[in-house]
Amino acid sequence: MTTYKEIFGKYVKNYSSDPSSDAEGQVWYNTTSGTFKSVLASAAWSSGAPLITARRGIGGTGTQTSGLGFGGYTTTNVSNTEEYNGSGWAAGGNLGTARRLLGSAGTQTAGLGFGGYVGAPTFTTNVTEEYDGSAWTAGGNMGTARYGVAGCGTQTSGLAFGGYTAPGAVVQSATEEYDGSAWTAGGSLNTARAVLAGAGIQTAGLVFGGVTTVVVANTEEYNGSSWTNSNTLNTARSQLSGSGTQDSALGFGGYTTVITGATESYNGTSWTTSPASLATARRQLGGAGNPSVASIAFGGLSPSLSSATEEYNFSSSIITAAAWAAGGNMGTARRDSGGAGTQTAAIVFGGAITALSAVTEKYDGTSWSPSGNMATARRGIGAAGTQTAGLAAGGVASTGRTASTEEFDGSTWGPGGNMNTTRGYLAGAGTQTAGLGFGGNTPPGARTGAAEKYDGTTWTNTGSLNTARLGLYGAGTQTAALAFGGDVPGPTTATESFNGTSWTSVNSMITARYALAGAGTQTAALAFGGSPPTTGATEQWDGTSWVTAPTMATARYHISGCGTQTVALGFGGYIPPNSAATEEFTGETTATNTKTITTS
Repeated sequence: MTTYKEIFGKYVKNYSSDPSSDAEGQVWYNTTSGTFKSVLASAAWSSGAPLITARRGIGGTGTQTSGLGFGGYTTTNVSNTEEYNGSGWAAGGNLGTARRLLGSAGTQTAGLGFGGYVGAPTFTTNVTEEYDGSAWTAGGNMGTARYGVAGCGTQTSGLAFGGYTAPGAVVQSATEEYDGSAWTAGGSLNTARAVLAGAGIQTAGLVFGGVTTVVVANTEEYNGSSWTNSNTLNTARSQLSGSGTQDSALGFGGYTTVITGATESYNGTSWTTSPASLATARRQLGGAGNPSVASIAFGGLSPSLSSATEEYNFSSSIITAAAWAAGGNMGTARRDSGGAGTQTAAIVFGGAITALSAVTEKYDGTSWSPSGNMATARRGIGAAGTQTAGLAAGGVASTGRTASTEEFDGSTWGPGGNMNTTRGYLAGAGTQTAGLGFGGNTPPGARTGAAEKYDGTTWTNTGSLNTARLGLYGAGTQTAALAFGGDVPGPTTATESFNGTSWTSVNSMITARYALAGAGTQTAALAFGGSPPTTGATEQWDGTSWVTAPTMATARYHISGCGTQTVALGFGGYIPPNSAATEEFTGETTATNTKTITTS
């Protein structure tokens, strides 16, 4: 009998616990459980960070880690462009012509948008635009103005097919080929249709689904000159999206007689229904991905406008999306408190209940417990440090804004050196012996950009923020800090980086807000919550730019936070009323898809 060694060239290994990674199909014996195990590949959709702007009829192109979404409809046609980096969305340059149900092709840095619905009096357009990674410029007009058109290929070798012409929403079979400057006629579809999906390249294109006078499942392949019928989708639908190549494509979402999240994969011959469906069934969504085994779906109608993003992977890994989850509630609901530490060892102190508070609580990753109270009840505190070495500076006390500092040793608070600038609603960063306080408002309420360093005994003035503000948040260390958000007056997106001496303005946040919270470092920060309006929106900072992240379950402002970008904690705040809610943020994780081998 042939042995496993003779087939695979390896012996079956023994492990007391499953390895964290191994090759797909590799078999081993777990000596603890007494079972044979293997790594298997499977298909799954997982949640990604939401679009900045929820919309339907959005164009999409690129890859799962470098995607592009543009145009669409909210309550009107929009020109917004967003770029996806595999973690979240950031704003890109706007289209010159706002429109929905447009065609798309290309990449994030060399995109193509064409056709679309623009509303009365012309209803549809033949305008083509090219994206260079930052801005859209005019390209050559299509020969046939249409909307609900599909596309594939690249910016310099694109393909457009199907769609509606106006007036009368007449379905089209026309195909056009783009060479980077002009469109020319190609071979017509065998089945004229609109709101269809496409994949592939100009010389190896794929079209599937759509509507004629009824929803269809038809699939056709393009060879650079003509279309040939292929095997149909298992689920006839229109208003779907697609990704991949002619011989490895993915079709997902759409409309049958209801909105669907059904997903199918194409191998160049036939479609197979995937066991993985979109978590959010939707139509008129955007899609991207090349190859299809790593695709992305975003936006659409579900039946309300959606900002949801989902990532499709066929791999030997189980991907758990970044998300907020409920933690244990604080004993005292409050807002404007100070917070420091980590997700499993945090501290909250001060704030406002109905009156100012000195209450301190510690979090162990599951629940909050009371600890020694501050000497001075106050709110709007600059906070830094850890659960066993915390720092509270400034704030608003019963007598008004204060410069007093207190230090926490894990059980009790003691006095520290006073700040040079009396202020409240400031931000803090660093540690108890190397702290940083910045921003806030001074008596009788003027905003300040003043910054100070603390050495464990004394505060020393250092370079001021470029934008004076209160209600901001900070992350990082005394010599490498980040300041973001706040009120100047009015909410701001301003972000500044500190090098130990001076502040430099860097790329702004996506959403202007104040009374927000955050976590992390100068090069890997998280911002969440804030107002106005009251939000749970979350953003991630990578040292260069902000992108969207999963939203908190409870929208609130005057919130506190601590931890890192991937393991953060948000607690308290004002909804209204004051909140005791705690939420834990965990970044995306990947684990090996291990299966037990049975004889059944």
